[in-house]
Amino acid sequence: QVQLVESGGGLVQPGGSLRLTCAASATGFNIYTMGWYCRAPENRRELVATFSRGGVPTYADSVKGRFTISRDNAKNTIYLQMNSLKPEDTAVYYCNFNLYRSSLYDRRDYWGQGTQVTVSS
Repeated sequence: QVQLVESGGGLVQPGGSLRLTCAASATGFNIYTMGWYCRAPENRRELVATFSRGGVPTYADSVKGRFTISRDNAKNTIYLQMNSLKPEDTAVYYCNFNLYRSSLYDRRDYWGQGTQVTVSS
């Protein structure tokens, strides 16, 4: 059974910072990729930041230089440090772990419950 638990969202003023955390409980699974996505009202879910299979971080152009993804492999936890927040960053943020058991062909996505980030004065 896989469980992803997110925390850290909230209301912040423009220019402020937040740190999101996603802890994965995934006994018996291997991690292929992990990252963060967001969904603004009436928009599709979009990539924010992710670690590739090789561990290289990738960012959406809109957050480069402001957001930083990091991880603690021992804890199966990823973080998203969000600095210089803008009103257009307002969205529900979801963590994603792409996991498999014994074969890469069996990979599938698992999602956190989502955490609201609101940037407003």
